[in-house]
Formats: sequence, structure tokens, C-alpha cells
Amino acid sequence: MRLLACLLALWFAAPAAAQDSMPPAPWAYRQLDDPAQEARAQALMETLRCLKCQSQSIADSDAPMAGDMRSQVRQRIAAGEDPEAIRSWLIERYGDYVSYTPRLTSLTWPLFAMPLVLLALVMLLLRRRLRKGDSA
Repeated sequence: MRLLACLLALWFAAPAAAQDSMPPAPWAYRQLDDPAQEARAQALMETLRCLKCQSQSIADSDAPMAGDMRSQVRQRIAAGEDPEAIRSWLIERYGDYVSYTPRLTSLTWPLFAMPLVLLALVMLLLRRRLRKGDSA
């Protein structure tokens, strides 16, 4: 029974171990030869969130996934692609969460509108409260 449990544990742990044993992507830790291209790539990478770390940009993260994303950014910049097109491609691939600067869409507009609605509500309540205080 113990042998079966150990074998099952190894079987389920194998994919996680295999993922970290893969070599890093070609451009994960290597800069582009053209300084202008590398500067554009670096500027873009600092605005993209590491999906594994979630608190670091892909420029700062050592996670394998961030390395793969850095490599993709550098390869596309080297091929002459526009940084905003690369950002759009990554957002399409990974979702809006990958970008530190969210887009205004039909799904995200309530997040942008809510602070304004709350501010208007507070102003209305304060106005009523102050009017009641003046009449007393």
C-alpha cells in the first residue's frame, strides 16, 4: 500500500519537476545586440506582470514562465514588431491581468467608473449632512 502511495505521489510530482528542469528560453537572460531594441524590450517587460510571481514584472522575475515571456518579447522586438502589438498579443494570450496598465473594455469599465460613483455618493451624503446641520 505504501509503495502504491509513493508511486502515485511521484507520478503526480513528475510534471512539476520536469517543467523546472527545462533549459531557459534562448533570450530569457541574454540581451539584444541593438541597444535601442533592448531598451524598447526592457521598457515593455517592466510593464508586464509575471503570472507566477504576480507581484513582479517579467523583467524582475526569475520564474521560468517570466523567462519565456522575456524571450518572446525580445524575439518579437528583434523581428521589428511594435511593443504595443506585442502587449496586445500577450494580453490576448494571457488575459488583461498580464498588463500593469489595464485597458478600458466592456468588462473593465465598472472598475474605472466605481471610484467616480463612490466619490459622487460621498459628496451627496456630505452635502445632505451639512444642510441638516445648517438648519438645526
